[in-house]
Amino acid sequence: MLNKEEICKKITEIYPDIGACGIDVKVAYDEAQKAWVIDLKKDEHELKTYIETPEAEKCLEGKQCVSLGLEIAQLRKTIEELHGSAKYGG
Repeated sequence: MLNKEEICKKITEIYPDIGACGIDVKVAYDEAQKAWVIDLKKDEHELKTYIETPEAEKCLEGKQCVSLGLEIAQLRKTIEELHGSAKYGG
């Protein structure tokens, strides 16, 4: 069974500039959706995405993290547009 710490650690390994687990990256299992909720925050911006367990397992195995990667890319793009050319994390 997956746990939120494993998923969060994997996210910060793949994207070391997005922040710290529990602060900028929060992970929880949503029983109603039967999926993992990844909550990314940067300043006043927040993005939540849902990842189903099989996809989360593949990501943890290093096989495929497409949905999560796309969501993080979108968050970065939004932040860069709002803050000019400032880099994420800077």
